[in-house]
Amino acid sequence: MNGLLVMKFGGTSVGSAERMRASARLAVEESRKRPVAVVVSAMSKITDLLLGTMRHAEAGDRTGMESNLAALRERHQQTCRDLLPHERQPEAMKKIGRLIDEFERIVNGMAMLNERPPRSVDEGVALGERLSALLVSEHLLAEGVDAEAVNAWEVVVTDAVFGNASPLMEPTRVKAQTRLQPLLDRGAIPIITGFNGATADGRPTTLGRGGSDFSASIVAAALDAAELWIWTDVDGIMSADPRLVHDAEVMDEITYAEAAELAYNGAKVLHPRTLAPLAEKKIPVWSKNSFAPEKPGTKIVPSTKAEGGVRAVASMGNVALVSLEPASAEVNGTLAMARSLEAIARADVEVLVVSSSSYRQSFCFLVRSEELDRAVQSLESALALELAHGYLRPISVDNNVGLLAAVGEGMQGKPGLAGRIFTAISRVQVNIIAIAQGSSELTIAVVVRRDGLEKAVRAVHAECGLGRRPPAPVFPSGLLTPRPGCRE
Repeated sequence: MNGLLVMKFGGTSVGSAERMRASARLAVEESRKRPVAVVVSAMSKITDLLLGTMRHAEAGDRTGMESNLAALRERHQQTCRDLLPHERQPEAMKKIGRLIDEFERIVNGMAMLNERPPRSVDEGVALGERLSALLVSEHLLAEGVDAEAVNAWEVVVTDAVFGNASPLMEPTRVKAQTRLQPLLDRGAIPIITGFNGATADGRPTTLGRGGSDFSASIVAAALDAAELWIWTDVDGIMSADPRLVHDAEVMDEITYAEAAELAYNGAKVLHPRTLAPLAEKKIPVWSKNSFAPEKPGTKIVPSTKAEGGVRAVASMGNVALVSLEPASAEVNGTLAMARSLEAIARADVEVLVVSSSSYRQSFCFLVRSEELDRAVQSLESALALELAHGYLRPISVDNNVGLLAAVGEGMQGKPGLAGRIFTAISRVQVNIIAIAQGSSELTIAVVVRRDGLEKAVRAVHAECGLGRRPPAPVFPSGLLTPRPGCRE
């Protein structure tokens, strides 16, 4: 749609009545200039509450389940009281009650079965977004703005991989045009649930990690939007984690590829899947702060004119290194690696780094800590015969590691860059455990000891000339002293 802006608000941006008002105000301001569609997350912490309730149900813990249901009702009812004028509250309360009653029926079924069927989990966990969409739309209507809550299962068509579904873009385009275009044509603001969709035959699904942002990009692509704005509680995408690097700065502009790599390596950036539907259509994305909307944020685009080299340093501490080694040179290490990675993939575990030794044919890979148990169980099952007969040494796990990734387009044309990064890390006396670099040379990933991660990140950030720079001294000649960096 010509000029359409899709705005997505994260959990903190709709985390209270006050924040819902602020987010709604941002949407209304833009709707005066062009058509606007809004995608919302659940209120902050609500998704965890829903998942916890379902876990209580599976375990037969009725007390925990009822306590969570009461907390769920109270938070949304209180938000309704704080958000809406008195005369509109009774009808809104009824709608909130009906939605929570739906969820209660789902968890009661889980309690009876003592299990959480994936399809039921997907249907239940999407309740948070449905409640947010209801409250935001009710507030807009109370303010005299035409708006309508839309459940994304009416719009986003997915495959049947419950918990981590992928969109089917052509049927989604048809559904999005059918459901949303009439609202936009009449000047209304659709308030669409993030995170969820449905199969072609109507079974509810969710989109996995980064699902609400992903929903927004799917809607933007399906409607040929002009832009997507992702509203969070940070000023934009930064050159490093500001908790680790005091002079980290917000980047004005980065590419889709850089944003995807930063997200993959631990930065709080859009999940790589979020960017995929947008890259094909070259739809620009802005990462903005709903708590400080006057700040410009970071623009994510297909390409930039920025000088090549390291643009940012991502890091991740909640990781584990899993290592396997053949017991003798007679064992085909390549085949063992292939089977290991296949087992990891079947367990739906994301591999962050892979490194191997050519002579001893040992290899290791890095996974997120929360996925470690699932990864090891899948490996032990797939390689049970080799482990039992001693063809492979016992699986080794190192939890005391961290990941650092230097990311930037154009690093391939920077001779000596990798050496400078490694030297910077060694200069602060941090040992490097494993190294990985893709053929595109967009990222140099380094695994270090966790207690040295912060020092390593600061060292690489400084070595590459990133961050806020103090004014350079002016010498008598009038020349400014250049600051050495990885982008020279």
